[in-house]
Amino acid sequence: MTRQSEMIVIALVAIFHHLPEVRTQLSNEGCPANITVSNVTDGRVFPVFEKHETAALILVGFGGFSVLLALLYNAIRKHVFKDVNSLDTTFDAGGKVSMSLTAVTVASQLMWPGDLLQCSTVASQYGVAGPFWYSVGAIFNMILFPVLSVHFKTRSPGAKTYLQIINARFGPCAHIIFCCFALLTNVIVMTCLIVGGKATIQSMTNEASDEFCIFLMATLFGCYSFVGGLGTTFYVSYFNAVLIFGCLVILTVKVFYTDNDTDSLVGGIDKVYESIYCMQGPEENEERSYLTFWSEGSLMWGILGIFATSSLTFCDQASWQSRIAAKPTQGVMGFLAATYMWFAIPTSIGTSSGLAYLALSSNNSAATLPLDDVHAGLVTPFIAEQVLGSTGGAMILTMLTMALMSTGSGEVMAVSSIIVYDIYQSHIKPFRRTRGPGQCILCGMQKASLVNGATSDGIKFCSCASASDCEICKKDVEAKCTEGVDNQSNTCPTHGGYRTYQDNLIRFKSWCILWVTIAIVPLGMMVCSSGIDLNWMMLVGFIVTIPCFPGAVLSIIWVKTSTIGIIAGSLTGLFAGVSVLLGMASRHEGGLNNFMENTSKYFTVLSGSSTSFNCSLIVTVLVSLLTHKIKTPTDELIEWQKMRDIDNPLSPWMEKYREEFPSLKHGEQPTFSQLDAVFKTAKRTAYVGGAVSLVLFTILIPSIMTSLHVLSAMQFRIWVMTCQLWAIFMAVIVIVVVPIEELTIIFRERMRQKTGGSGTKLNGENTIEMPGYSQKCDQEPQML
Repeated sequence: MTRQSEMIVIALVAIFHHLPEVRTQLSNEGCPANITVSNVTDGRVFPVFEKHETAALILVGFGGFSVLLALLYNAIRKHVFKDVNSLDTTFDAGGKVSMSLTAVTVASQLMWPGDLLQCSTVASQYGVAGPFWYSVGAIFNMILFPVLSVHFKTRSPGAKTYLQIINARFGPCAHIIFCCFALLTNVIVMTCLIVGGKATIQSMTNEASDEFCIFLMATLFGCYSFVGGLGTTFYVSYFNAVLIFGCLVILTVKVFYTDNDTDSLVGGIDKVYESIYCMQGPEENEERSYLTFWSEGSLMWGILGIFATSSLTFCDQASWQSRIAAKPTQGVMGFLAATYMWFAIPTSIGTSSGLAYLALSSNNSAATLPLDDVHAGLVTPFIAEQVLGSTGGAMILTMLTMALMSTGSGEVMAVSSIIVYDIYQSHIKPFRRTRGPGQCILCGMQKASLVNGATSDGIKFCSCASASDCEICKKDVEAKCTEGVDNQSNTCPTHGGYRTYQDNLIRFKSWCILWVTIAIVPLGMMVCSSGIDLNWMMLVGFIVTIPCFPGAVLSIIWVKTSTIGIIAGSLTGLFAGVSVLLGMASRHEGGLNNFMENTSKYFTVLSGSSTSFNCSLIVTVLVSLLTHKIKTPTDELIEWQKMRDIDNPLSPWMEKYREEFPSLKHGEQPTFSQLDAVFKTAKRTAYVGGAVSLVLFTILIPSIMTSLHVLSAMQFRIWVMTCQLWAIFMAVIVIVVVPIEELTIIFRERMRQKTGGSGTKLNGENTIEMPGYSQKCDQEPQML
């Protein structure tokens, strides 16, 4: 019997009979001692680029590539889909994004650079359990989101931000409070991006200063957002996902499948297992092994991840934008697919690079990173550089740069949309400042309600004609294309004033994106001066935004949620969560004087997070039950109607659902029962798919893995190969399915137009598309 076979037999005996003395025998007699790997460098990440090379790669390479994608996207939307250049299309990408492109974008934007780095950090700290429980905790809220998104899209199809629903249902006071929570969430996410991005760029670049890194990131985030709007992020996210999966496959193959290679760093799966099995893991791990899923520290990471991602998923406007851009069915299917794509990435990267780091440190203690570098998230770049040399460093920098570009641009667009729709349009310069619930934004009169029995005799209702059927508006838009914006006025007495208002918002939008991008620089400088590391921000940062989560969810799914309820719940949760966090931190050695360390201890963070969430939820529900005014079914319908009234009269949300409701005339909206009937399949898919995924990721897979206790060599090999096959399968779907579906949609649109689709030629060049007829117009209101 070979030595390796003896080790496997002894390990199996130890696992199934729990004999400590057998484990001791293996540790003392079967472990390789003092293995020296000659091609291992010192325990640090070596720069592979000079400053000018990094700047050229990021600004000219990725920045230029993203701008080309932006121009390509604009050309496709203009010449193929004949989209009108409007404020709404900037922030919803036309509202008809495909399922596969939605899935890739959601997975890509939720795959922060921090995730790519932190999953390896927890693997180096807790072993095989680290990336697994990290992924399970993060994916919990991703599974629940499709249910919420389908309610959002069917109850408020015209909303561009979730904050518009808060404003419509609960008024300006609650709206301002939740705007603050939303912007705070964006700041925290951006801080994570800055911290993770700066650490990676500096580790890979000679003498890269903080200012240099921040300038590169700000330019990268804003360049193509300014050119292509939200739609461009979908194309960039696709290439980002392709690049991540490609790098993941290369890194995994090099770590686990080069056992016969003389240049191999760790020697393949069996050698990795052999090295890690002999190491003494954390005390809270079962048998102090790195090869068990019974890990208290990893499980705490998973639980904390549930709270952190709840804030990220439900309170970050960037998360909502990708869902708003798709119809209910495509949004639900896309988000469910995104959970499977996302899960494959951190588990595979963490397992390969994190365990390779443990194996390397076991074989050569001089090759370990300083603790500060580990907390900064440099395990992944370190292993890539050790395994692939300078090529590995360039690969990781490329992968993280694309992740930065995808997620960072989403945050820029999120903040810009909040400023445009929820601050400027709602509070600073609204078109009609005194507009009440159910009133037409054009004339200010009450709109005829679609709720039976909700109208009153003697009330004069709005009689504004639909912009789709307005001949004067048609001439105004035609003149705008042919004569130029600056020399043309909107003459329609019904819609002209609002059309001019929208033109001004387009100009304001452009300035807004620019200034949000510039604001990243002072924010980055403050973050660098504070000394915050990625580990602290990933743990502590979201405690202050978790109180927003219950109110945001209940405002969409529970009709009895009241204004006083969500205000009291969010503020109480914020005060209670921060108080408990500081109180728990003060009990540790050094108290609040040792602020960074004591506030980031696991039980301290868990206490603050759970208190914040529970207080917010309980207070919101109890106060709402005491203060709501919903007494009858008619009251419920009137309350939901507030959400349906969120709309742009120049491009009504109903026009995006024309295929689903072909019998309705322009200006008419489907009833609640009609919407429920048409999108019944989407709701059923959300509930069934969410339930199946929840059972799979939070019950079935964890139960199987925890039943194994300390893994044998065969069990370890099966787990590693399962992760890799999952990642490869998802990579094939991303690389192949997305372009096929997108090209199919473009081809069908072209064929539809050739066979008599909508579109009216004017002067042989321009076509006009208002709702009901197509437009192609190269003019855009110029920036002031």
